[in-house]
Amino acid sequence: MVTPTQAQRMTQQKLAAAGIQSAAWESRLLTEFVLGLSHPTLILPELPMTEEDFSRLKQLAQRRCERFPLQYLLGTWEFFGLEFVVEEGVLIPRQDTEILVETVLELRQNAKETRLLDLCSGSGCIPAAITSHLRNVTGDVLELSEQAMPCLRKNLHRHAPQFTIWQGDVLSPPEALKQKRYDIITCNPPYLTGMDMGSLQEEVRYEPEMALYGGEDGLTFYRRLTPLWKPGLAKGGWLVYEVGVGQAQDVQAILEENDFTDCCIVKDLAGIQRVVLGRT
Repeated sequence: MVTPTQAQRMTQQKLAAAGIQSAAWESRLLTEFVLGLSHPTLILPELPMTEEDFSRLKQLAQRRCERFPLQYLLGTWEFFGLEFVVEEGVLIPRQDTEILVETVLELRQNAKETRLLDLCSGSGCIPAAITSHLRNVTGDVLELSEQAMPCLRKNLHRHAPQFTIWQGDVLSPPEALKQKRYDIITCNPPYLTGMDMGSLQEEVRYEPEMALYGGEDGLTFYRRLTPLWKPGLAKGGWLVYEVGVGQAQDVQAILEENDFTDCCIVKDLAGIQRVVLGRT
């Protein structure tokens, strides 16, 4: 029998041999997950692992070596300080999207209440994170994928139960939803180009294509969503997009062509133009 420390070291070696760059960190996360420990713990327990736990750890390590995403193996992932259920079929929350949340929080920091619509909601990480840091947020989320729905429901039930969940196409939305008015509409749409899709990291290939591919130039959803959802904004309301690398100027032009005002671009922590917004 092996101890957790020995098992973690063996897992690290296996991941490193497979080319996983963060092998030390990931091996510890997987070991703690199998043992049911809360991360982070300072010292792994030294009692021998059961054969069942050790076998499970080896199976998870093998899947990770095959580039199956760590987030799907763990079943949860952190975003903006909150834990989200993340399973195969839902886009994995990324730190890139946190700047969109921060932008909305700044826009509405002095508002008494905020009516929010989140399009292409996926895991629900955007409305949940906004709700956790802003008072009196209500509204709706819209997501097409049936596979994403269980995660979306679990996450909003936990973090933002006041939101109404709609299953439908953001490009052909339910009529009742189109009649509503919002202070903020957020959207992290599919924005990868055809070239991007041909050169995806192996891990990303496990994520749903419908949440990634945004047309040959990556701008299809921005072109169609902007005029479609502008009437859903109250006077002075904001449409806030996440965009891909190199797309910010084009998306800003789309907003301006649709008579949005005060259009601007926000950079993420890496200096990449990541969020584009405009006001009605």
